[in-house]
Amino acid sequence: MESLSSFLPILAMFAVVYFFMIAPQMKRSKQEKKFASELKKGDKIVTKSGLHGKILELNDKDRSCIIETMSGKLKFDRSSISMELSKIVNTPEKS
Repeated sequence: MESLSSFLPILAMFAVVYFFMIAPQMKRSKQEKKFASELKKGDKIVTKSGLHGKILELNDKDRSCIIETMSGKLKFDRSSISMELSKIVNTPEKS
């Protein structure tokens, strides 16, 4: 019985680490993959570096996309598109 009580704090620590660190990161990763797979032509996006543009083409072969900006067309990897900032850009403004 003593051996079980000595392992209880360690097990509790692993449970806390899992529920507060690992599980939320896995959930966020799934959401980002879903967001990247649902991108389509014409979507307004913001990259993680802050570049605003509109998707012109999506390439499934190398997971890239061509983005039209005010200065021209640029090729970016889909993973460089910011999920949070793109959602803000695509939400309609409240009048």
